Amino acid sequence: MNVSTEKADLSALRIDHHKRDEGGGGSTMKYFLIGTLALALLGGGYFLFSENIKPAREVELATATLTYPSSANAVLTASGYVVAQQKAAIASKATGRLVYLGVEEGDKVVKNQIIARIEDNDVTAALAQSRANHDLAKADFDDAKQWLERARTMFASGTMSKAELDAAEARFKRVEASIQYAGASVRSSEVALENTRIRAPFNGTVLTKDANVGEVVAPFAASASSRAAVVTIADMSSLEVEADVSESNITRVKPGAPCEISLDAYPDKRYQGYVHKVVPTADRAKATVRTKIRFKNLDEHVLPEMSAKVSFLSREAENQEASQTRLLAIPLSAIATVGGKKVVYRVSDGTALQVLIETGQILGDAVEVKSGLQAGDKIVLKPNDQIVDGKKVRTKQ
Repeated sequence: MNVSTEKADLSALRIDHHKRDEGGGGSTMKYFLIGTLALALLGGGYFLFSENIKPAREVELATATLTYPSSANAVLTASGYVVAQQKAAIASKATGRLVYLGVEEGDKVVKNQIIARIEDNDVTAALAQSRANHDLAKADFDDAKQWLERARTMFASGTMSKAELDAAEARFKRVEASIQYAGASVRSSEVALENTRIRAPFNGTVLTKDANVGEVVAPFAASASSRAAVVTIADMSSLEVEADVSESNITRVKPGAPCEISLDAYPDKRYQGYVHKVVPTADRAKATVRTKIRFKNLDEHVLPEMSAKVSFLSREAENQEASQTRLLAIPLSAIATVGGKKVVYRVSDGTALQVLIETGQILGDAVEVKSGLQAGDKIVLKPNDQIVDGKKVRTKQ
């Protein structure tokens, strides 16, 4: 082993203190910055984590809905049906087979129009016989009248006895009675013939066709195989809404009070009306009182038996045309003021998002929203200082 070589090698292993002092400050600063950044990341992560694990704020929700301006004046609402006040199931007075039916559903008829006819051969024959008997009675009457006049002349001249004159007068009276009987028989046959004609009792529209040609019709449906009514008609100008109002609220309904009618078939249209009558009796089973609401602007879209909703108004709408336009509305209690501006908190996927809105007219306890929301949006009701933009929320049960 070379001792001198080993010593030389060991002496080379010196620490250069000058170089260490020269570069040590930069390394310390670098480590300090890295540590600070790490602490910031850890702090931010902890903050986000702590926010996520916090329980969601429990809130009540409301919905932005389309409504009509008149809803602000509504004191009561009720449901009912459109009913024709003049409606009839038209039947025949006579029994027979239906041989003619001249209308179908939807046809308009006028008063005394022949709608249908049943077989009338036997009635026609009886009428012809009655008229023939009447004609024969008239001929006998003319002959008896002439003979009575001659008998009176002959009796006056002394060529005829009183007994013969009495016989002539008796014959004249019998013939006179027989002609009255024959005339009554003719009228009876004419009525029987008229009973085979089924006429419209008033101007109206055919709602249903209840029998077909070839079927037997009879008053009150005398047998299971016969029909009572041939058609059902209604006067469409007599349509009204019949709605049931709770007994506890009936004091709010006054005859003549303005109403607004909406039909389930046409939810986007409103009909103006008024209370025509409050039926003076209650339904014991339902504890309701029936009210009749008459239309002011009835049209061909309104049909019997349609479902309807009636809003009883405290006052009539000032602008009828504007009242037909639906407005987007939200409860007044859903609006908060942030920085002098009106905002609401729209809830999406469990998060409250602050939305700036523009409001319009007041609609009772609601307000029109001109911009910022859409129909169906869910918003926080009665927001407080704990509800902020991005806050997790859940619906209050």
